[in-house]
Amino acid sequence: MELLDAINGRMSVREYTEEPVNDAVLRELIEAAIEAPSAINQQPWAFIVVKDRECLTRISDRAKTHLLKASLAAPAHRFREMLNDPKFDIFYHAPVLIAIAASEPTDWAVEDCSLAAENLMLAAYAKGLGTCWIGFAQNWLATAEGKAELGVPATFSPIAPIIVGHPSRQPAPVPRKAPDIRWITAD
Repeated sequence: MELLDAINGRMSVREYTEEPVNDAVLRELIEAAIEAPSAINQQPWAFIVVKDRECLTRISDRAKTHLLKASLAAPAHRFREMLNDPKFDIFYHAPVLIAIAASEPTDWAVEDCSLAAENLMLAAYAKGLGTCWIGFAQNWLATAEGKAELGVPATFSPIAPIIVGHPSRQPAPVPRKAPDIRWITAD
C-alpha cells in the first residue's frame, strides 16, 4: 500500500468483528510505532496491550463514570446520555487496546507518543485493521487507579489509547475542510 493511500484511506473505526488480532501483527504495529520521530531521539514510549475483555469492560465502565463526574458533568452535555448507557462500550467492542504511554517525563512526551500513535494507526490500516484513538479513556487512564489497572508505574503518563481490531465495515470518508494555508515568502 502506498503511504498516501493509507493516509487518505484510514478512518476511525467504531464497529468491529469478534475476530482476535494475532500477537505477531500487534508486534508489527508496535515496531512501526517506534519508527516515529521523537524529540532528541528520547523515544519515551511504552506500549500496554490489553486483550482481556473483562479488563476492557472494567476500564470502559470506570472511564465513563470518571467522565460523568468530571468534565462532562453538565446535564446537557452532548455525550451524557451515551455515557450513562450501561451497554455503551467506549472501546466499541474492539478486541485490543494499545495504550501508548510516556514512560518518562520529557518536554515533548505527548508529541512523541502522538507521532508513534499515528504510525501505529497507519500500519494497522495497511494490514486491513481498524483503529480509533479513544479520548473517553484518556483522563481515567491517567489517574492512579487507571495506571494500576494497566499495571504501569505511577511515573508513566498514558497518552494515546488506541483500539485495534478487524472492522465489521469500513466507515465512509469524512469530508475535510480546506486547509488554512498562510504563505510567507521572500518575494
